[in-house]
Amino acid sequence: MHQIVAREIDTSRRWWVLATVVAAQFMFGVDAFVVNVAIPTIAVDLHATPAQIESVIAIYLIAYATLVVTGGRLGDIHGTRNVFLAGVLGFTLTSLWCGLAQSGPELIFARLAQGATAALMVPQVLATLHLLFADESRSRAFAIYGIVLGLAGAAGFLLGGLLVTIDLADTGWRSVFFVNVPFGLMIAAAALKIMPSVPRRAGTRLDIVGSLVLFAGLLCLIGPLLFGHDLGWTPWLWAVMGIGVAILAAFLRLERAIADGGGMPLIDLSLLSDAAFLRGLGAAFFFFVANLSFYLVLTLFMQKGLHIAPLTAGMVLLPLAFAFVLASRHSGARARHRGTKVLIEGCVLQTVGLAALALAAASIDAPSLSLALALIVFGYGQGLVMAPLSSAVLSTVKPAAAGSASGMYGTTIQIGNAAGVAAIGAVYFAVESAHSSRAAFLISLALFATLIMICVAFLTWMRRAHA
Repeated sequence: MHQIVAREIDTSRRWWVLATVVAAQFMFGVDAFVVNVAIPTIAVDLHATPAQIESVIAIYLIAYATLVVTGGRLGDIHGTRNVFLAGVLGFTLTSLWCGLAQSGPELIFARLAQGATAALMVPQVLATLHLLFADESRSRAFAIYGIVLGLAGAAGFLLGGLLVTIDLADTGWRSVFFVNVPFGLMIAAAALKIMPSVPRRAGTRLDIVGSLVLFAGLLCLIGPLLFGHDLGWTPWLWAVMGIGVAILAAFLRLERAIADGGGMPLIDLSLLSDAAFLRGLGAAFFFFVANLSFYLVLTLFMQKGLHIAPLTAGMVLLPLAFAFVLASRHSGARARHRGTKVLIEGCVLQTVGLAALALAAASIDAPSLSLALALIVFGYGQGLVMAPLSSAVLSTVKPAAAGSASGMYGTTIQIGNAAGVAAIGAVYFAVESAHSSRAAFLISLALFATLIMICVAFLTWMRRAHA
């Protein structure tokens, strides 16, 4: 059925579908960054405690990461179009709720709901790309997806500062949430009109027990990663993470038992026998461990170590964003001709950029121009990897399992991001307190280079599975 739908819209219409779903991805990406900019203003206006402010950010990530596999599976069962529409409309309504929140606890609950609806919306983006672009246009479509990922981060920082500064219609920080409402409604209207409708798969239903077990396991694993630094990494946090690992192991046994009993498990178990897919998930995990954490320690080093003003620090990062977008445009054609080799080339280029950044940071004054030039190399390498990576990981997945695979990919990268921020952040703060910001930054760069090389090892292993 999925193949029939893909053939039916094998015209310019599918590019309009692409524009619609990546617009939703852009809205999701912007929202992740725009809230960080508005957090200080939110804290003052709502008289929120530090723990509440941290929860505003963390609860959103926890809800998304723990439910995204379920959202992907719902797309397999009910059709990507139906679940995408539900996710977009839910994300729009919960954004409105966030903007209307009158207290810290209310905003936390609203963000929890917003993260849950994002988990319905986002997996359908990659699943739709995977279903509609199975020909030579696939690399171009995923390159556009990569460009959107790069632009969303930069736009989030700029839009957040702009909206809070201009105080649109006296709404203050609330406008960073209200802005999602008109865009969400337009995306939903476009999706309703042009996205292909896939009939419900007969005799299928959601594995509720599996969903609850997976939610509990991921919550125990991800929650301590996000709050560990603030809670001082007390022993009970490690115990909770151990329980999470045990629950996830039990989840896999539960899924096999459900499949053996003739039921439909939450994840398509055929994915567990796809060596290329599993090795690709490993590559994605280590790549994203070195993603958000890189920007965290870079910002800390520039503002606290080098005493660079926030605006100047933002200007230093702009060339990286432009290089990322440029590389994302090039990555499609390169991936079409060189396959997964372009991913390895991008990782190597990132490592070169890290080495150049280390040389610049090791100098006494670490001039902003030297940092910016090194970041251009790093950003271009990162752009070569990010968009083709998702395409390569999903390339061997059957259309019927596209939603489940996209959900697993989304969960993997979110766990990687959380683990990186927790682990690399902890190393940075420990070395900084014992020595200096410069030493902490240089050691962090060495860790990033190691993680990227591990990613290269998994990519090479994945190529062997393809062969």
